[in-house]
Amino acid sequence: MSVLGRSTVGPALACVWLAFSCGHPPVQRLASEQKHWWRDGVCYEVFVRSFLDSDGDGVGDLRGLTSRLDYINDGNPNSTTSLGAKCIWLMPIDKSMSYHGYDVVDYYHVDPRYGTDDDFRNLVAEAHKRGIHVIVDFVPNHSGSQNPWFQAALRDPRSPYRDWYRWSKTLPAQKGPWGQEAWHKSPVRDEYYYGVFWHEMPDLNYQNPAVRAEMQKVLTYWLKEMHADGFRFDAIPYLVEDGNELQHSRGTHDVLRQLGNAVRMEVPGSFTVGEMTDDSPGVMETYYPDQLDSYFAFGVARATMQAAQTGDASGFFKAVAQANTKYPSGRWSPFLTNHDQPRVMTALVDAAKARVAASAMLMLPGMPFVYYGEEIGMVGPKPDELIRTPMQWNSASNGGFTTGTPWEPLQADWKTKHVAAQDSSRRSLLNHYRRLIHLRNAHPALNSGSLTLLKTDDTTGTIGAWLRYSRDEAFLIVVNFGPRHGRVITETVPPGSLPGGGLSHIESAYADPDHACVGGGLFNNGFGGNGLVLVINSVEAHGFCARRLSSR
Repeated sequence: MSVLGRSTVGPALACVWLAFSCGHPPVQRLASEQKHWWRDGVCYEVFVRSFLDSDGDGVGDLRGLTSRLDYINDGNPNSTTSLGAKCIWLMPIDKSMSYHGYDVVDYYHVDPRYGTDDDFRNLVAEAHKRGIHVIVDFVPNHSGSQNPWFQAALRDPRSPYRDWYRWSKTLPAQKGPWGQEAWHKSPVRDEYYYGVFWHEMPDLNYQNPAVRAEMQKVLTYWLKEMHADGFRFDAIPYLVEDGNELQHSRGTHDVLRQLGNAVRMEVPGSFTVGEMTDDSPGVMETYYPDQLDSYFAFGVARATMQAAQTGDASGFFKAVAQANTKYPSGRWSPFLTNHDQPRVMTALVDAAKARVAASAMLMLPGMPFVYYGEEIGMVGPKPDELIRTPMQWNSASNGGFTTGTPWEPLQADWKTKHVAAQDSSRRSLLNHYRRLIHLRNAHPALNSGSLTLLKTDDTTGTIGAWLRYSRDEAFLIVVNFGPRHGRVITETVPPGSLPGGGLSHIESAYADPDHACVGGGLFNNGFGGNGLVLVINSVEAHGFCARRLSSR
């Protein structure tokens, strides 16, 4: 319940509050932007190969994923057995050379190891029945070396595909963008070709209009013929090399603008999100406003993990403040880790740290992404194969993933750490994720509202607070990344961050642990101002709470 009265804080601290504000307004949306499905909800990243095998060959497939859609979202907003994710991102499912799929040999068809094109269409249809949108991985920077385009270019200098790739008669002295060898010897003749990642992944030449036209055709095909809802663009900084400018070039931005606009024109409301790992806000800013819809917030992700690991929240709030002020509202996507990074539980080890990291991440704006298995605390170190091991469903043979021999062995803890073991446990990590996502889904203030960071009196540097708000409601979010209890008093709350019509009610919406936040309320600042301060008397170590402020 609301407690309105005089603050017990001293005048000196009150003066600090009144003089300092980190409640920066977010960057305004472009006038042309609309409210699309991707402006709220959570997206679940799936490696189809590792999710569920339906035919016993040891490799996960689209039919297996379809059979488990209810786990991701069963279509019931009040469900207690569904994560509630409104989107799934599928790592590459095109026909490819390797297990991971980032070396595509056929951009127009599903890899037979995962099923058929019709299996994908059926997956989309079943997902849509449950309110789930499906986005697919799009690999624009390079093809696989066995792609017919590259094979034709490699073997015949007069091939129309020759200029789809970059060639040199001599070995250039130029290294790749991180100092690596990027020019590779042709196996056919005395010449070299450019491949920024690997000799089996030759880069496409986007200075050739035919390449741009073909990749636009690929996008249109997946939207119109396969009914995908959008794309995750892989490795976008490297699309166009301009002399010694090997990443973030003007040509790269031009290509992204062309492809992003093409997607939006073909199927308005489709979603594009880009992988741009540079966490410099200045660099990220160059990818807005009119290229892809969103980009993964790598800087915020690294800072969230660091805060959970060390207990020092300063880097987290700096990263969030930069994203909130420099990037368009709702167009940066939070996450913790993905298929290229050691899993959350491997990095943090401690379950309390993993819980608080998830709490902070899922209360940020934009569309957050959760990597499959993260919600049950799956582990996975480098190399990459160990980050992408089969999903652990139950204690049956091979964790319920397959009746055959899994393509990669499950993690050593699969017999005790799996979905079935956590499903009915109220305190499990799985149910923590479920409650957070369903809370977010239920309130516009949390899924698509604005964000204002609040300065507090916390001197330990472990506790922070922010507001998520819409026209009719606001949420005070309090996170303690540290190992000790604390008390929080916020700065004067900016009036525009509170519900219109006058604030009359404050209530607990969710706390983890149950008594993570005790006492306090909303107080007049009491020192000549007309603002309000928010007080939490006790915040538990690694604790999280969301308190709803309304005008009812």
